[in-house]
Order: sequence, then C-alpha cells, then structure tokens
Amino acid sequence: MAEAADFQGTSPSPARRWLRRTGALLTGAPLLAGLLQLPTATPADAAPTSSTVAVALDTLTPSTPTDGDTITVSGTVTNKGKQTVTDAEVDLRVGPEVSTRSAIDTIAKRTDFSPGLDGTIVGGKYVEKFSKLTPGVAQSFTISVPVDELDLGGDGVYQLGVSVTGETAAQQWPQVLGIQRTFLPWQPEGADTKTKTTVLWPLVSTVHMTAETGSNEQQTPVFLNDDLAKEIAPGGRLEQLLSLGKDLDVTWVIDPDLLASVDAMTRAYRVESGSSTVAGTHQNVAMDWLAELQDAVADKEVVALPFSDPDVASIAHNGKTVAGTLSHLKEATDVAASTVETVLHVTPTTNFAWPVDGAVDPSIVKVATSAGADKVIARSDSLQETAGLTYTPSAARPIGGGTTAVVADARLSTAFEGDLTKASTATLAVQKFLASSLALNLQTDKQRSIVVAPQRMATASQAQVMAEAVTALQGGNWSQAQGLTAAAAAKPDAGATTKVPSASAYPSSLRKQEMPKAAFEEIAATQDQLDKFKVILTNQSRVVTPFGRAMNREMSTSWRGRAAEAQSYRDGVRLYLDRLTDQVKLIDKSDTKLSGRSATIPVTVQNNLVQGVDHLVLRLTSTSPTRLKIGEGAYQEHRVAVSGGHSQTVKFSTSAQANGRATVTAQLYTEDGQEYGEPVQFEVKVTEFTATVMLVIGGGFLLLVLAGFRMYTQRKRAAARAAEEDDSDGPDEAGEAAGEPENPEGPEDRPKEESGAGPRADAPEQPSDPAPDTPAESAAPSGTGERVDR
Repeated sequence: MAEAADFQGTSPSPARRWLRRTGALLTGAPLLAGLLQLPTATPADAAPTSSTVAVALDTLTPSTPTDGDTITVSGTVTNKGKQTVTDAEVDLRVGPEVSTRSAIDTIAKRTDFSPGLDGTIVGGKYVEKFSKLTPGVAQSFTISVPVDELDLGGDGVYQLGVSVTGETAAQQWPQVLGIQRTFLPWQPEGADTKTKTTVLWPLVSTVHMTAETGSNEQQTPVFLNDDLAKEIAPGGRLEQLLSLGKDLDVTWVIDPDLLASVDAMTRAYRVESGSSTVAGTHQNVAMDWLAELQDAVADKEVVALPFSDPDVASIAHNGKTVAGTLSHLKEATDVAASTVETVLHVTPTTNFAWPVDGAVDPSIVKVATSAGADKVIARSDSLQETAGLTYTPSAARPIGGGTTAVVADARLSTAFEGDLTKASTATLAVQKFLASSLALNLQTDKQRSIVVAPQRMATASQAQVMAEAVTALQGGNWSQAQGLTAAAAAKPDAGATTKVPSASAYPSSLRKQEMPKAAFEEIAATQDQLDKFKVILTNQSRVVTPFGRAMNREMSTSWRGRAAEAQSYRDGVRLYLDRLTDQVKLIDKSDTKLSGRSATIPVTVQNNLVQGVDHLVLRLTSTSPTRLKIGEGAYQEHRVAVSGGHSQTVKFSTSAQANGRATVTAQLYTEDGQEYGEPVQFEVKVTEFTATVMLVIGGGFLLLVLAGFRMYTQRKRAAARAAEEDDSDGPDEAGEAAGEPENPEGPEDRPKEESGAGPRADAPEQPSDPAPDTPAESAAPSGTGERVDR
C-alpha cells in the first residue's frame, strides 16, 4: 500500500491510517510475548552510546506537512572518532506523539540515543548508506519520504530523529553511533479553534548620533561611527529585518531614535574620526532603506517605543530618585509619536512599555505608567502562572490601576536566541518553535491570544530564522495573525495570574546589567549645566534639542552589557557642552595701576558662538571697597548682550579711597543670579594718594593764588599813578614839555607774567580732567603694568 501510494501520489485518509495501524497491531499481537522474552534488543538498538558520529540536520521541508506531502530531510554526518565507521546507514526515526511543551523541551536537550525513547526506524528504501565514514570528514545525505509512510496518528507534535548506524573495528556489530532529534508538527487540516498569534518585529539599534552638530544653519549632525550605514546596507542586520518583515503579518515595534538617525543620514552628516570628523557618504543607502520601510508599514500596526528605547528597569531601580530622570522618560515618550509620523507618515501606538526581556516588578510598572503607558509588555517567565491552569492563558492581564500586562509567551519569544548561523541550528530552532506553537493550540478548545516578543536586536541570521518560522506558522492550520493592540484588548482568562512579582524576584542577571545610579546623576548634572546655558541663548532650540535627545540616548536600553561605552558616551556629551559654554567667557586681565582719584576699568566679554547671547549680567567686585570702590560701593553690574562671533567691552567706574592694592573680581551671571563661567581676578594698585602728594598739590595752588593777587595789586597802583599825573598836567600835556619820563617805572620793576595760563606739561594730572572714551580691548590678556583708562 505504501509503495502504491508513492507512485500514485495519493495518500490514505486519517481513517485508513487508523485502520492500517490497528491491523498492524492486531497482526503483531501474537509475536509480542516472544519478543518480550528475548534477552536483549536488536543489535543496532542494544544500548545508549555516546555520539561517535555527529548528525547535522540542515533542512526539513516542508516544516508543517499535510496529507500528500513528501518530507525531505538533508544534512551531514561527521565521524568524530578515531576509527573508521563501516557499513554506515542514515535512517529516519519517528517517535511517539509529544503531548506537552515541557516534553518538547526535554527531548530537545537530550543528546544520547535511547532505544525506548527515540522511536522506530522508517526503514525500507528511505535510508542512505555509506560504505565508510572516515574520521573528520563530513558526508552529506538527503532522504525523502512520503508523509504517509511515517504512520503519524492524530493531530499533534511528533519526534523525528535522524540516526546513524554502523560498525567500528572495536565494535564489529551494527549500533547507533549518533542521532539528531527534531519535531514534526502535524496538523493536516484546519484546526477547529485557531490560536490568535501576535508576532512583534522589533526595529531597534544601538546609539549612533552624538550631541554635536555643525555651526551651519542646517546643524549638520555628527555620528559616533558609520556602523548604522552597515546595518541598513544590503545584507546588513536592519536591512534583513526590513526585507524579511515586510512580507509577514507582524506588529512593527520601532525605536524613533533609529528613524531619526537614518533620516539624518539622508542629508549631509559627519562621522567622528579620531579627534576630527569626516563627511558621511551613505545618503543613498539611507534614503533607500527609509523608502522601503515606509512601504512596509503603510498598512501595518506600528508601535513606537519611547525615543531611544529608555531602560525602564534601570530607571525604576536606580534612577527614579535622581532629579529629572522621570522627566527625561516623559520627554522620550512625548517625542516618539511626532518622530514616527514625520519620518514614516503613519500614526503609531505609543502606550506600550517594554522592559528588558519582559521582566517586571512593581517599581518597573509604576515608572512605565508614569510616562504615559497603560500597557506593559511582560513575559511569562517573569509574570508566571500560579493559579494552576492546565493551559497557557491569553496574553492580556489586568494588573491594577488601569494597567494591562501583555504577557508574551517565553518559549516562543526565546526560540531564536543564540548562534543561528549554522543551517542545522536554524532548522532545529524553526521546528521547535512550530512544535511549541501547535502544542499550545492543542492544550484546549478555548481560543486564546498569544504574543511572541523576540529579542530587541536580532542578528541577520536570527532574523532569517525568525522569518522562516513565522512564515511557516502563518501558513499552518492552527494559528491566525493578530495585532498587538487587539491582543491587549482581548478578554483576559479569569484564572490567569494578575499579580506582579516582587522586586526580589527580578532576575539577578538582568540587575547586574543595569545602569548605576551614578550614571543618572551624571545625566542630571548635564541637564543642570544645560539649563544654565540655555537661558543666555537667543536661539535655544539649536542647543536644547540635540542635547535633549542625547540625554535620552544616555538612558537607552542598548547600553546594557556595555558599561564602558555608555560611560564614554556620557563623557562625550558633557565635554561637548563644556566646549559650548566656554565659548562665552571673560577675557583674562593682568594687574593694573590706578593713577588718579577716579577712572574706568574695562572688562571684555567674548562670544565665540554662532548665535547671540543675552540675559547676562557682568559684575565687577572689589574685595577692598575701603581702598577701591566700584561704582558707588563694593561692586557694579552691567547687563550684557553680545552678537555671535563678537566681543563687548564693558566699562566700570572706580574711585580710589586709599593707597595700596585691591583685588577685583569680574564674574558673569545669568539674570536669575546663577554664576556663569569662570571668574577673572586681577589686582588694582592705587599709587597717587599720600599726605605728601596732597601737601605738594595744596602748596602749589596757594602759590598760584598769591602770584595772581600780587599782579592784581601792582597793576592797580600803576593805574592810580597814571590817573594823578593826568590831572596835574592839564589838557596841553605840560608834563611832556617838562621832559618827565613817559613811564615812571622801569622795566625791571614790572611783575613777570607767567609763560602760560595752564599748568606745566610735567605737572600732575588733575582730578577734574575729563576721562577719554575707552577703546575696545584685544582678546589677549593685557600686559603687565597696564594703566586703566580714565
């Protein structure tokens, strides 16, 4: 019958298969007693042995066979021993139906052959023989068998083994020298009740953009490296996830930071290279990837994570008590929707939080919901079932406070972890995933909603295996696709666990990877510095936006397991902010001399930013106001506004009260009284105010007064004599006829007039002299012995 079916391409119905099995059982019943009395089993199945021959199962097609299909199994066998294996034969073995998912796990872990557990050989012509297997040499095999020849029973999961039988010089009888087990999901017809399965398809990457931007109008972004270009290029990890996922019925889970980064690459960008940057050259790659993604998500559900996928668990355990941390989380949530809408032109769902590996505790749930999420994606190995249900319940669970936990199935979600670059490991992963899904569906006739949440950043090989498995699942007869929002809204199972595990149940392996509290304190310090800086800027968004996103990136989940890289990134953000704030500063001044009672002291503010600064106050303070007053007291203030790329010199009036040295401090302040930048200190030496100097000045003034008085009295006497003489001579000028001298006083008796009305050129300058305007200073420090402008 089997041979006829092979040639005719027909297959017996399930009823005929049942009759054939029953007939075979009844026919073999008389032989059973004799078989039980045999001392040993057949030589080939004599006893479990260690694996001398490694069996690699590279392909199994179709993954989910139905009636009439022919199963093809291919792979390699490699002799790992030191002796040649002769008369080798590769066989297929069909084991009994596997009824539970825990049994599937147990079988997958077994390595050695067990006669009572590994089923019977299909045999016949469905074998491949090798005369010998040389040590260390891999030999390929391919076996095709009609599914009806496997004598499968009802719907379910069956163990399928590929074993190698042979002889060695040391053991010259047929024996099983190696075996590889996999699973065959058998659901030839549509199930009466299908599981609604939600598959999340994450598009998440590491942090790529720095806080630095160019000084041009476009603010050219700077990337840490060119790794993102490799990921989105053909064959790259993200390109594979996109090209594979677009053909699947999945829910896209996207980090908006990834979209923002790729979008930035479509225009001019730069990449760090040592201590400088170089121009990025992958604009076309970025545009192609974004265009393909826009098409892929046009009619699919898109869930946006908070910007840069912040580590909710780290925040809950180490960061929530640090000022500003929860505000950053809220900002990351708020900006997510607008980023996705701008880049992808779709409206995403933003009310889901996804802690690492779906591990939750009360503090994680509280922090996640504080940012606006009302649904938390957990996992069944964290929120475990304790109510004794005999089946896996639906994913949605009300956990209090209006919050829904969407509990992903741990077995299905972790099926694609590890190294899946080898075809053999990939095939085993696919078949185990499908088997676990079918076994779940067969647990009960109750329809349930199940969620598969794989790892955030699958490798290219993992993505390929995931896509293969999901394609087979969605083509099978026991599952139907469903979106994440629908899964969260499904009616919860009444007996499902709704209690969130305590903090002590949080996995220690995950806790060791969390960001420390010190990291959040560094972020808070950066934010504090940014707050002080932004108030002086005339165009705050040029600085606030890139630094705000950089601080979101500092809290990214992608830093787990990369503590050194995370620290380096935080240091880079802080150092760049230091560089920017230092662009607005006071020019250093050297010690100066004050040569009068009053003068002006110039202080220069330099702005090397491309934008103007305002709302700054410059204060000049004297530490010895009894010796040197600034303005009317110990200090004087002036408001400062400086255009981008310019400097401004501010003049302060001073007055000397006593001779000596006075320390003067110049300090910039924001308008709310916060110090800005480093102060500049210098010494002012007052040199002209002693008792002797005052006495000399007073004596000189007295001499000038006396000299003027003498000149006045002499001129008055001369005028009186001249008047008397005029009266005695009469109108006929008799005096002249008498021969009297015209001037009764000789030249030597006249007072000598001063050579000039003003003071001598070498006379000391007077306090009333006007102070000239102060010219703008050079940006370089003034020289030693500088005299202040007056």
